[in-house]
Amino acid sequence: MSRYDFTRSSFLKFVRKLDENIIAVQPKGFRNTLHWHVGHVLVTTESFLFGYPKQSTNIPESYNDFFKSGTKPADWPEEVPALQEIISYLEEQLTRLNELSDEYMQTELTFTLPFGDFKTYGDLYDLSIHHEAEHLGQIKAMKRIIEA
Repeated sequence: MSRYDFTRSSFLKFVRKLDENIIAVQPKGFRNTLHWHVGHVLVTTESFLFGYPKQSTNIPESYNDFFKSGTKPADWPEEVPALQEIISYLEEQLTRLNELSDEYMQTELTFTLPFGDFKTYGDLYDLSIHHEAEHLGQIKAMKRIIEA
């Protein structure tokens, strides 16, 4: 079992149970919806570890316009990808995450992020786990507010 398995499995278990009737609701005080958060986790992980959208064709390039940092559902120009489709990509992505080699993880980054002190892809792997857990917390909080 990889370090990512627990976090992604917990994430998937929760989002698979989301009611389609609430995923597009944007609670007061929140910038995004449950649907956005799920897609954002996919896009961000793909970006950090697989060079999406320039170097990775594992998910549609259009997902970047919907879910990258700084986007929000209010700006979505067209119909958003279905939640089940995003979940399928998250499942497939976990397989690829588990196949990353130790050598890859030790590879030094050729770029910097505007925050943190990340030096290797292993550092980004750990950041991705943290990022996913943070968004799962947001999703759980938003769901409780929506259903209250």
